[in-house]
Amino acid sequence: MDNEVLEFDIGLGGGEGEYDDDHGGDIEHPIDEEELADSSGVGAVAPGGGEIYLPEGDLLDLEPYEGMEFESEEAAKAFYNSYARRVGFSTRVSSSRRSRRDGAIIQRQFVCAKEGFRNLNEKRTKDREIKRPRTITRVGCKASLSVKMQDSGKWIVSGFVREHNHELVPPDQVHCLRSHRQISGAAKTLIDTLQAAGMGPRRIMSALIKEYGGISKVGFTEVDCRNYMRNNRQRSLEGDIQLVLDYLRQMQAENPNFFYAVQGDEDQSINNVFWADPKARMNYTFFGDTVTFDTTYRSNRYRLPFAPFTGVNHHGQPVLFGCAFLINESEASFVWLFKTWLMAMSGRPPVSITTDHDSVIRSAIIQVFPETRHRFCKWHIFKKCQEKLSHIFLKYPNFEAEFHKCVNLTESIEEFESCWSTLVDKYDLRDHEWLQAIYSACRQWVPVYLRDTFFAEMSITQRSDSMNSYFDGYINASTNLNQFFKLYEKALESRNEKEVRADYDTMNTLPVLRTPSPMEKQASELYTRKIFMRFQEELVGTLTFMASKADDDGEAITYHVAKFGEDHKGYYVKFNVLEMKVTCSCQMFEFSGLLCRHVLAVFRVTNVLTLPSHYILKRWTRNAKSNVILEEHSCDVFTYYLESHTVRYNTLRHEALKFVDEGARSAETYDCAMDALQEAAKRVAQAIQNDGRIPISNGKIKSHDDMDKNIRKLMNELECANRKCEIYRSNLLSVLKAVEDHKLELSVKVENIKISMKDGI
Repeated sequence: MDNEVLEFDIGLGGGEGEYDDDHGGDIEHPIDEEELADSSGVGAVAPGGGEIYLPEGDLLDLEPYEGMEFESEEAAKAFYNSYARRVGFSTRVSSSRRSRRDGAIIQRQFVCAKEGFRNLNEKRTKDREIKRPRTITRVGCKASLSVKMQDSGKWIVSGFVREHNHELVPPDQVHCLRSHRQISGAAKTLIDTLQAAGMGPRRIMSALIKEYGGISKVGFTEVDCRNYMRNNRQRSLEGDIQLVLDYLRQMQAENPNFFYAVQGDEDQSINNVFWADPKARMNYTFFGDTVTFDTTYRSNRYRLPFAPFTGVNHHGQPVLFGCAFLINESEASFVWLFKTWLMAMSGRPPVSITTDHDSVIRSAIIQVFPETRHRFCKWHIFKKCQEKLSHIFLKYPNFEAEFHKCVNLTESIEEFESCWSTLVDKYDLRDHEWLQAIYSACRQWVPVYLRDTFFAEMSITQRSDSMNSYFDGYINASTNLNQFFKLYEKALESRNEKEVRADYDTMNTLPVLRTPSPMEKQASELYTRKIFMRFQEELVGTLTFMASKADDDGEAITYHVAKFGEDHKGYYVKFNVLEMKVTCSCQMFEFSGLLCRHVLAVFRVTNVLTLPSHYILKRWTRNAKSNVILEEHSCDVFTYYLESHTVRYNTLRHEALKFVDEGARSAETYDCAMDALQEAAKRVAQAIQNDGRIPISNGKIKSHDDMDKNIRKLMNELECANRKCEIYRSNLLSVLKAVEDHKLELSVKVENIKISMKDGI
């Protein structure tokens, strides 16, 4: 016999897989096929990556026996794997023997996948710790098949152990076993086609199950499908992803506070990329109370999810908080992304976050943002509903309106649940799987469950402007990576221009007041133009509502507020006059940050003439970006943001254009403008000579330290003024209460006099 070399599987639990070696020889350790299968998602693949060769005839129905002959090693392996499938276990290669003369394999042992025991002290990777240890599957099973190559070139069974020390898998679960999972060439072609059409792993698996007639006939699992798609994306992106990295490095070189991070894996492949420019990080400082994370964009030919983090600014416009490219959409990837984004945003989590309806994203958010209220995007659920229930929408034209009413217009949890039950019974949908799934998650997308949390939306029924709209019109399914960043920058420029225009309109135009109310005038001077218009709607709406006292517990008075003629449908407002605290059953203030018409109606009847300061959210005011107390890291962001040449240039250009418009109105304003420009030119020249320090009008140089001291002094004065205003307001309320009491006493006296006069007559 030829000199031979023995090969053993890593992790063998004993000598059962060993062979006697009369000629000595070296022991080699090949790659554990269990590990190899873990990385690819499929097992039982022939050498070279081809499909398994199956023996012909009735061999597939036989039980192995010693002396059984095969044309090749691959045929023996395929036979034993087919036998294992019928019986209910998974197989793997355990050990082999090679010829020392030519290195060819001349002996092989196939074992049950539960053979041996895992060495719990051995790390499965050299360079990193195991984050989530795999469950233990090896239990020391002895079942095996050994084959030898004959001089004729054929292979013969030299040993067979039938008995297992564990339960076997029933036929309906065999497709879950690793050695019986393989993506065929036809399935790969179909996956490639559906992936190019923008479908995700879950929808692709649903299509395959329908095509093949059941999950057991597909031959692999959703995890295998997901891994195959991920590997496709990684191979496709190997060249173009360098464009992304080059762009991000260039941005960081221009501005040190440009943040980006790349997630890799053990084989140095790039999984995900995140970035946030200084303006995005500053935006979060001002408007980071509520966030939208959107993975519905498909930005290029790889169907690579482009995922922006967005919010809402003080004009109700979408504003950017950072972006990501997600090559791998696993739970671990989302956890990495959320932690990285949170680090870029100074570690301050939002009050609320809105995402797609996705269980993987939900699980990651629970881990990273445990205190943040998580909401699924209602608009996306409505859109999906039209797909899943298209037959109902076509057959019953009224269904859409009834569904909308049930979700958006119900006023209490009890009313919603009753309405939903009636709806699913009426249209025979109680057993509809998808509808039942979204109902089980109703606390995360139906408004009646979410009104107690701030989401910066002006209406329960509106679609969030920040959701899937920041890059609309710029990035779509046909956008490739070569085009992406040019269009990305155009979108940023357009959004910045719209914000500047809204700032200009707020500061330089006056809204038309519709009432003589001091509260309306106050709001017009505090809120931005768009937010004021929304508040004005609520204020004018009070004219059709009547507030009547329903209860008084000594601390607060409860009012029933309803439209004239609609007393049966009203809202309850609880008002503590002394503390000026008010709540409404509609919870509009909690949800949107603006007081509702029901509260304003109570203010009207109780002579509250101006908005209490604690009901004016600064994030909705024209001064939303001023006097913000920044953390040290945020101060650095703001400094670097201003140090961007592009930012400085654009800001000066916009201010100059406004100055020119005002200065050209008349000869007098022109002269004033020219004088101001000449004075400004002198100060700029002096600043250049003084290495950027800022000269003031009396000729003295004002350092940044001096400016900081002045700012702190002004803020202290402002705080004192606010305290004085609160004292004045409290005194005013006391006076108003005394006046009301006096009016009541006078009215009682008048009534008594009238009664006395009648009695005298």
